[in-house]
Amino acid sequence: MKRLVVVSNRVAPTEEGHAPSGGLAVAVHAALRETGGIWFGWSGDVVSAAPEQPDSNPIDNLTYVTVGLSRRDYLEYYIGFANATLWPLFHYRLDLAGFKRREYAGYNRVNQRLARYLGPLLRRDDTIWIHDYHLIPMAEELRRMGVNQPIGFFLHTPFPAVQVLVALPCHAALVRALFAYDLVGFQTEDDLTAFRDYVVSEAGGCVDPDGRLRCFGRTLRAEVHPIGIDTANVAAMARRYDTTHLREEIDGRHMVLGVDRLDYSKGLVERFRSFERMLEQHPEAHRRSFFVQIAPPSRGEVQGYAEIRRELEESAGHINGRFADFDWTPIRYLNKSFERDELTGFFRCAASALVTPLRDGMNLVAKEYVASQDAADPGVLVLSRFAGAARELTEALIVNPHDVDDVAGALGRALVMPVEERRRRWRAMMDRLEAHDVDAWRNAFLDSLAEAARVTQPA
Repeated sequence: MKRLVVVSNRVAPTEEGHAPSGGLAVAVHAALRETGGIWFGWSGDVVSAAPEQPDSNPIDNLTYVTVGLSRRDYLEYYIGFANATLWPLFHYRLDLAGFKRREYAGYNRVNQRLARYLGPLLRRDDTIWIHDYHLIPMAEELRRMGVNQPIGFFLHTPFPAVQVLVALPCHAALVRALFAYDLVGFQTEDDLTAFRDYVVSEAGGCVDPDGRLRCFGRTLRAEVHPIGIDTANVAAMARRYDTTHLREEIDGRHMVLGVDRLDYSKGLVERFRSFERMLEQHPEAHRRSFFVQIAPPSRGEVQGYAEIRRELEESAGHINGRFADFDWTPIRYLNKSFERDELTGFFRCAASALVTPLRDGMNLVAKEYVASQDAADPGVLVLSRFAGAARELTEALIVNPHDVDDVAGALGRALVMPVEERRRRWRAMMDRLEAHDVDAWRNAFLDSLAEAARVTQPA
């Protein structure tokens, strides 16, 4: 089997026998587990100066190759262009997206440096798989160095509509860089359509009868490859985890659960308002239900994240002050992280999950919630129509996260849904997750990449 080289912004080395936590890290680890190979990227360390050589750490059949970032690179590449420009833009938040040419230069500089670190490590028959918006220009840098191996790219975020993307001053250079790949994968048909629209209407490219795109003197295959989870492993963790203490605390009440990074794209403020509206509309739910929101902090140096934390704390305090009693707290807001097996225990005990991002590439929490359920007494998934997972988990209660009455109505419905209906909905979703797990995702993408590399040629 050919060696797989995975490149992502962050690398998460693990102890032997342990899997990482976090959506992309879990998926990448699962993808590499079968093939072996290299996982290359930033170590997460900020160092005094860019290192001369990367660090190499072999564990089992994987080699984790990592580099530190200088403070300047960290601020310009990661905090600046990646997370203060591309992240909000790709999530349709033009009001939060800034653009500084210095940060864009830093983004390109780091991609160039990472390519120079990686190039000497490559073998002639390697397959290279690059992940996410931080590393869009990397294949272009590798091609300039003479790398001819198959290179695929997978975007974990949404891809914005043309009218949004063209607000970015460097939009043409960014899309041109994607044409250095043999295959670009997206989460949903909407994302693929937005990319094709840009290529045809803005860049003057064309779509061949076989679906390949021609532009910038190259051909490219672009496809939908919705990411899966390690379904069997998640289900097994949920069954193994001791939920005795959790169930004692729940005490027969309906626990609504949210698990998200602290991020404006997740719709957390709107979610709190929706739960408040449900309490207004359903007095019978008082004392019988409560909402737990787990929201570990992230990207604290990016402007806007401190504000959303403050707003959530104020909202939780307001709702609890309005409805709480001495023996009942409607909202429990936990601004901390939990281990992955602990989260599966929360998922299994939650009578419903509230997964309502304003915009999301996929949302693996929705899938992990379904996989963690007890088949005899499964919970209800309330899912945003703007999450990529909504295209697959159609038996969830699909809602508009901007409409607090719509979400509140779905929560009220979840409170009283009969067990027969819950089982029917859960079984249909679970069948899909088992058939399209992370291994199927990896195999489908890599098979398509091999085919695309065989036929890619200058236009």
